[in-house]
Amino acid sequence: MSTIPALRFAQGGLAVLVTDLGAIDRSEVLALEGVSVVRDGRLLLAGVDWHVHRHERWVLLGPNGAGKTTMLQVASTYLGPTHGTVRLLGETHGKVDVRTLRERVGYVGSGPAKMIRDRLPAIDIVVTGKHASFVDTRWHDYSDADWEFAHRLLDRFQADHLADRSYGTLSTGEKQRVFIARSLMTRPEVLLLDEAMTGLDLGARERLVASLADLAADPESPAAVLVTHHVEEIPPGFDHIALMSRGRIIASGPIEAVLTGASLSECYEEELRVERIDHRYRTWLAS
Repeated sequence: MSTIPALRFAQGGLAVLVTDLGAIDRSEVLALEGVSVVRDGRLLLAGVDWHVHRHERWVLLGPNGAGKTTMLQVASTYLGPTHGTVRLLGETHGKVDVRTLRERVGYVGSGPAKMIRDRLPAIDIVVTGKHASFVDTRWHDYSDADWEFAHRLLDRFQADHLADRSYGTLSTGEKQRVFIARSLMTRPEVLLLDEAMTGLDLGARERLVASLADLAADPESPAAVLVTHHVEEIPPGFDHIALMSRGRIIASGPIEAVLTGASLSECYEEELRVERIDHRYRTWLAS
């Protein structure tokens, strides 16, 4: 039996997505329940409840220090919770070998990106994602179908012309598109993107937004979570949002219901306005 997501209203009247936890939700790909993280005496996450289901595309939005990256690290199993329960693809963190789960998760973050060898060509960066490897292709066997799929992934992110370029010669935006293509090489069941547009110029950002919008529109694509600070970076087709502040989710649910001037103002502790134009968002300070 699957559960039906519903909105409830937290303190301050903000909408929060909840599910019937008494039922078995077979569409769930990720769940954090009562998750807190404490590091060096600092509370980074505080009692977070969050559920992601198959085919949903989520945005985690909030100011610096809100806990977005920490939440994605917990979701990807690279960081364990201090308290609470984390389920990923039907398995509970702490009760399963997380290495078997990571093969089913596409994770794009600063940690894995630092492990890439600059001298390798872009196509090698992508194809070695099949084994989560950061070494030369000679250490694993790759079929013609693997190489063809790697080229298709680069093409999907408008980067196949970069296939033979060494990774170290690419711009920040080009590297990010190559790395996201790599994350899809295992055909993951969930895709986690941590601040994928940081450092991109306007043109590179818009190309990546367009590629992620295309990915979101594909019914065969995995569930996805995108961490960002800016509403302008939300791709069309991303249909759910969680607003974070001070280690807590203050509002979550369908983006059209949650992303309002009132919720953003509480999240960023500024008086903000927001509008949607042609499936994109912009925000500004209220005068």
